[in-house]
Amino acid sequence: MQPEPLYICGPTASGKSALALEMAETLDGEIVNADAFQLYRGLEIVSAAPSAAEFALAPHHLYGVLDSSESADAQLYANLAKPVIAEIQSRGKTPIITGGSGLYLKFLTHGAAPLPTGDAKLRAEMDTRSLDDLVAELKSLDPAEAARTALQNRRFVSRALEICLLSGQKASELRDQWESKTAAISSQLRGIVIQRSREDLHARIATRTRQMLENGALEEVAAISGVSKNLEKAIGFREIGLLLAREIDRVTCEELINAATRQYAKRQETWFRREKWLVPKMI
Repeated sequence: MQPEPLYICGPTASGKSALALEMAETLDGEIVNADAFQLYRGLEIVSAAPSAAEFALAPHHLYGVLDSSESADAQLYANLAKPVIAEIQSRGKTPIITGGSGLYLKFLTHGAAPLPTGDAKLRAEMDTRSLDDLVAELKSLDPAEAARTALQNRRFVSRALEICLLSGQKASELRDQWESKTAAISSQLRGIVIQRSREDLHARIATRTRQMLENGALEEVAAISGVSKNLEKAIGFREIGLLLAREIDRVTCEELINAATRQYAKRQETWFRREKWLVPKMI
């Protein structure tokens, strides 16, 4: 029987890499990256990729496998990760998937939701209509979805109506089917989500940011070229770029990175709280 994967999740700077190494030793495992930016070569310091010493302690996969100019998304990640995980299992080893990119992990574990993607033409047409008009049509097409939608939120109403119009089905039925499917999948998964006190996590973020700036992040950003749009979103890349262009000073750069990282960590915590299959581990 093949070993089941173990997922180690949590907000940035929470200690996922250290726990993954501990579990790799305990479970005879190999670590698989699930961080969107650690997939790339050239921003190892900015993305807080594992150090050379950490890489030496256990086999690591899917770190630095993309060039900085390549685009990536959750589906591409899942396509990359699945064969790697299967190959690890085929050797009797435990895949330990670790990272904080919630959507990437969701595509890997549960697949893509069976909902139509946005349609620019339809959205432009809906933007010309009043919210009351959109609400009325949603109530007519899908009363159940309208009843559980925040009808004062135009974005939510537009998305629900868009699903109905593009799929030809009720958004409520599609979403209920997806919820049932994901619940069944979740019951077969095992995973951990690291939790820390807010004060502890913020202190760790500040320490990591300072060390990043002191240990080569500026040189890393200066040297990289041909950056894809999604890699540009890596926290620290834009801020260090402003510092290199002398548009901000070092103190401001550090403050901006800390603030952006704290906000990102909060979004990650919110995401992982919704994933009920993950077992909280307070550190």
